[in-house]
Amino acid sequence: MLRTSAVRVLDDNDRAEVLALCDADPVANVFVSSRVRSAGLNAARLGAQMWGYGPRGALTSVCYAGANLVPVAAGPDAVHAYADRARRQGRRCSSIVGPADAVRLLWDLLEPSWGPARAIRAAQPVMVISRPPLVEPDPLVRTVRLEEFGIVAPACVAMFTEEVGVSPDNGDGGALYRARVAELIRIGRSFARIEDGRVVFKAEVGAVTPYACQVQGVWVHPDLRGRGHAVSGMAAVVDLALKHIAPAVTLYVNDFNAPAREAYRRVGFEEVGTFMSVLF
Repeated sequence: MLRTSAVRVLDDNDRAEVLALCDADPVANVFVSSRVRSAGLNAARLGAQMWGYGPRGALTSVCYAGANLVPVAAGPDAVHAYADRARRQGRRCSSIVGPADAVRLLWDLLEPSWGPARAIRAAQPVMVISRPPLVEPDPLVRTVRLEEFGIVAPACVAMFTEEVGVSPDNGDGGALYRARVAELIRIGRSFARIEDGRVVFKAEVGAVTPYACQVQGVWVHPDLRGRGHAVSGMAAVVDLALKHIAPAVTLYVNDFNAPAREAYRRVGFEEVGTFMSVLF
């Protein structure tokens, strides 16, 4: 009961404390920090609740509870408290993702009532670069134009299906996913090499804070893999992101994806932590 009572739903009065927690590790917490900076802590605007562990003025951890369940700075007591609340509320998220130790314990506590998971990615290295890439950027990688949405969207769907294991067209027919793809293009955070109406390489920058940005959706056309497009393409994305978006570029990758990890290392990314994801 003590653990349960320590969790409360936060509001905009807690914004400074939440950001201070996130900014203590701006790479690991870039997603949550970005959401709070852009939408605040009102659940209607945020599209999620933000749970806090500890009283106002003495927060030690938070947990983003929306389409994803994302613990931040969560030690064992906080994780137990979040699990208590999540169990009572019932599963509303499509994934649990975050630092591996916290997510592993959270899933151990939730699996009896929420399981089974569709997939578990137990070790996802978190990688970061804050200097110019070590290899020459692909000069043909550029920001995607709005009129190229019809070219890029199928590549995004293919990437999502390949990575997550289900199509984003499930449920609402892909409307929400395509709206997000269009939004990233509109704000200049979708990058691609497009030749003869075909995407050769693409990636997006999703979460952004003053300290870091997170690359997502990295994809090379299946017919063109093994030719170095991932390395030179990522070098171009890093170059553009460091110049125009944030002073550090981060991503996380499945540990079993050896080609991707090697490509990122060649660009200059370094591993700084480990995430875990539970997918439903």
